[in-house]
Amino acid sequence: MGIVAVTGATGQVGSRVSARLSAKGMRHRVLARHPGRLLASDLVEVAAFEGYDDEAGLRAAFAGVDDVVLVSAHEHPDRIGLHRTVVEAATAAGVQRVVYVSFLGAAPDATFTYARDHWHTEQLLRESGLAWVALRDSLYHAGWPLFVGDDDTLRGPGDDGRVASVAHDDVADVVVSALRIGVGSREGYVRDVTGPQALTLDEVCSQLSAAIGRTISYVPETVDEAYASRARYGAADWEVDGWVSTYTAIAAGELDMVSTTVEDLTGRAAQSFADWLAANPAALSRLRHGAR
Repeated sequence: MGIVAVTGATGQVGSRVSARLSAKGMRHRVLARHPGRLLASDLVEVAAFEGYDDEAGLRAAFAGVDDVVLVSAHEHPDRIGLHRTVVEAATAAGVQRVVYVSFLGAAPDATFTYARDHWHTEQLLRESGLAWVALRDSLYHAGWPLFVGDDDTLRGPGDDGRVASVAHDDVADVVVSALRIGVGSREGYVRDVTGPQALTLDEVCSQLSAAIGRTISYVPETVDEAYASRARYGAADWEVDGWVSTYTAIAAGELDMVSTTVEDLTGRAAQSFADWLAANPAALSRLRHGAR
């Protein structure tokens, strides 16, 4: 395998992928809008670009690169257009393969609105002529503590649906493992990436409660109540649609799946939510500081 380019290198997934590539002695190039936040080394080149809409900057960053790890752009009203620019730049630069961090249940009619963007991005890859891998990640373990409100409740129209959230570390390990698989044998390769257990939102809250020693409760909302409770943030309609549909996708059973991808590609079991909580006490600091 030649040089790998990693987008989103200052984010939760991209930074972990870069660290793992370095630990394995693998040369790679990281892309950053703020390159001063990243350190170059014998194994790491830092390429500056202006963002996922900077086609010239992307082409330059992808020059001489064999594989691109495309960590999806932050939620955006034209995220598909941003991803199209990345794919076109990769094609023009002669990249061989893209490993794309997609989302579980990606489909054109997915309940979770952001998952539709991921499906369309996968179609761009299918049509590009590039070899590609789509790793469809579940929601992240790290999200649950952030979703809890100041009143110690997790609110949303998730009903009794289940979701097998996954650790960022597991996703990064899967990405690196996918990179080490030969290009030709994995063209158009799609895998779901989940944690080891699908939990209801009541069970998520029970595990959060056990971790901090205070009761965190799940409060089911209707869809109308969910929109009303989020109106105070003043976010754009498309963004609120994404927030609310996270929960309606859970209620619809579209995230109720457990895959063996982490174990299949890394040789070890995926980290459970309970184990992740025990290993990441800092992620609970906001909840602990809110103790009354």
